[in-house]
Amino acid sequence: MVRSGKIAWRSPSNIALVKYWGKKGFQLPLNPSVSMTLTNCYTETTIEFNHKNNLKNPAFSLLFQGKKNVPFESKIRSFIEVVSKEFPALSTLNLDISTHNSFPHSAGIASSASSLSALALCLLSIKNKVLGINMNEEDFLKKASYLARLGSGSASRSVYGGWVLWGETSGIEGSSDDYAIPLSNQVDEKFNSYYDSILIVSSGEKAISSSQGHELMESNPYKESRVNTGRFNAINLIDALKCCNEKVFGEIVEYEAANLHAMFLTSHPSFILIKPETLQIINKLKQFRDETKLEFTFTLDAGPNIHLLYSEDIRDKMLLFINTDLTALCEDGKWIDDKVGMGPILIDSN
Repeated sequence: MVRSGKIAWRSPSNIALVKYWGKKGFQLPLNPSVSMTLTNCYTETTIEFNHKNNLKNPAFSLLFQGKKNVPFESKIRSFIEVVSKEFPALSTLNLDISTHNSFPHSAGIASSASSLSALALCLLSIKNKVLGINMNEEDFLKKASYLARLGSGSASRSVYGGWVLWGETSGIEGSSDDYAIPLSNQVDEKFNSYYDSILIVSSGEKAISSSQGHELMESNPYKESRVNTGRFNAINLIDALKCCNEKVFGEIVEYEAANLHAMFLTSHPSFILIKPETLQIINKLKQFRDETKLEFTFTLDAGPNIHLLYSEDIRDKMLLFINTDLTALCEDGKWIDDKVGMGPILIDSN
């Protein structure tokens, strides 16, 4: 039995194209979601662990971006307590956790997805090391996705690279509300080299957290309509990915973004996460597309920032447009050059 050691994982964020918004049970989705895993937006989490004598609860310390962060520490504590019910062996350990993001926290780039998936991967690795368990990669990632989902629904998708589905979906074998499944081997190769240029309109804290927003869906008068729309769009988006239908893909992606933000406006109380610059960028994108006839699309997560999605064969034209027309509307001219990614990476294990 291993009594001490260190584990470190890098886990990416993801951008949902069919949105997860609203929960049932404990961290289960009202409708399926489909996402694209990123490369350059990630969380790196390191945990040094050692045996302790008090067997009641896991003891942990946390540094986020090199500093203490009380709200994030509270979220991590709740997650570790949930995971401990799955893995009682964690109660025998002290956990010294250090984590940092490569992108702005709480700005609508799914920081909880990368941070809690990284933590889930670390905790599962520690559990296996302490108990001397060997798992094959498929079972390990499936279990990690399940655990990550207990902390953040979107985190369940970040344990896989490429295109990912979370939520039971008609006609998709292996789909489940309990964990996500990878789709990349079913996707046309053109989509497996897609780019995501993330236009940072604001890197500040959101006015309302995603957790609060999910709770407000319970009383939203359009809840049932949203659930049905999400189910329908998940199936059709996966078909578009398989058939390389960029036009249908783009139509669904933009509708999903608009529908998500419509849920914010129709919640009680209502809230708005987009900024004036967000709308200006959207108008410029639509005008540019009308003029050039290029096939690209865009989406927003729960925040003001825009994810501009396009294929490799139009990259030069998109980069020129971003740098000449869009950066002036970004916060301090900032944007993140990202693309579809391979998934988490084990950085250290000793």
